[in-house]
Amino acid sequence: MTDEKKLSTGRSIFLLIIAVATLLTLVIFVKSPTTISLAISAMIEIIFCMVWGFTWDELQRDIIENVKRMMPAVLILLCVGMLVGSWILCGTVPLLVYYGLKFLSPGIFLFAACIICSITSIFTGTSWGTLSTVGIALMAVSAGLGIPAYYTAGAVTVGAIFGDKLSPLSDTTVLASAVAEVDIREHMKHMLYTTLPGWIISLILYLFIGLSFKKGTFNAEMTDLIIKTIADKFNLNILLLLPPIIVLYLIFKGKPAIPVFGAGIILGAIFALVFQGAGVKTIATTLNSGFQISTGVAAVDKMLMRGGLSSMLGTVALLIFSAVFGSPLKTAGVIDMIVNKIQEVAKNDKQIMVSTYILHSLLFTIIGSYYVTFSAFGPIFKKVFDKYYLHGKNLSRLLEDTGTAFAPLVPWSVTGAFVASTLGVATGEFALFAPMLYLGIILGITYSITGFKIIKIDKV
Repeated sequence: MTDEKKLSTGRSIFLLIIAVATLLTLVIFVKSPTTISLAISAMIEIIFCMVWGFTWDELQRDIIENVKRMMPAVLILLCVGMLVGSWILCGTVPLLVYYGLKFLSPGIFLFAACIICSITSIFTGTSWGTLSTVGIALMAVSAGLGIPAYYTAGAVTVGAIFGDKLSPLSDTTVLASAVAEVDIREHMKHMLYTTLPGWIISLILYLFIGLSFKKGTFNAEMTDLIIKTIADKFNLNILLLLPPIIVLYLIFKGKPAIPVFGAGIILGAIFALVFQGAGVKTIATTLNSGFQISTGVAAVDKMLMRGGLSSMLGTVALLIFSAVFGSPLKTAGVIDMIVNKIQEVAKNDKQIMVSTYILHSLLFTIIGSYYVTFSAFGPIFKKVFDKYYLHGKNLSRLLEDTGTAFAPLVPWSVTGAFVASTLGVATGEFALFAPMLYLGIILGITYSITGFKIIKIDKV
């Protein structure tokens, strides 16, 4: 795109305000579905851009490019939908629920769920893999224990993201340190100052919430009924743990997610055939439409009737329109304008740090993919940080605080859509119970203002 095709500063600001205001008004006040809200906002952006001289071919080029970037996430989502259905049908998820209900008490469940997901994510390097395996099982266990889904969604998401941020195997950890030109070990150590406090506060919150379940909200009779029903309806044996063990092992070894999930789906289908006596038609129907059962116990039916490729189609549409929403802003040069203005306004290192925290949060909210914002804007921010003698690990930490951790709180982001779809809980319902996700930004800005743990490099 040539300079003369970029919008003026006034028009850029106007377009940004109109786009964001339309989106927020539709989502918050009109209660419109997020996908439709994104679509309407994108249409308004496109109309303004075409009125101001941009051609449809120019706009379409960036739309197609952004949608292409979403394709790996789309394929993973579809695989996860089939994986969930497959693992419920074969008995893997029911087995995990069965033993979870037997051995996890309601009082410590949320605390334990967060710890389990943290450890799993650290060793596998993926929050998505953790949520789509361990997270799904823990959501089902919490339903059996009578714990509201939004509590559990908050706990498992905090655990999964904590491990993702602090794992040397994580792609976001590697990418953030790479664009900031920082040793990955230094990057992870520096992240502890904004990540660990939020994680500890989250764990304390889960222990506090757990106290209410110790005081009598736990229905032991219902739990016993769920355990008995699962045992009656499924052939439970230890071999059913093989699919998640193999999938987590392959993820740990760094194998690509889509083939790994594909292997998990096939294993689940074979185990359903062998151990549960499911027919080929039943397996195919489950992979497409999700697991179906009628046990006579509503709690069990609600817990297990999940998954299927079709369950993810709404989320796929959400991801596509999130890509469309950000595209006209890129084509028109609005995002470039924002970056340039921040560099013009900020006059010292503290202002640069605070401005970049706010700016990257805004850019991520608009674009919805930290792969894009890290790779596109990380190098730009690095030049600015170098100019003010700010060490690169300040930038790498900032990117993860405002990208990796913040992502589940943005409903139309790739990760936000994945979390909500996989766990079956809307973003707004669990956000309050996942304090680590937003405390990183608050602590980061506070540190930037006070200078605490803001590392400078020596002037040459």
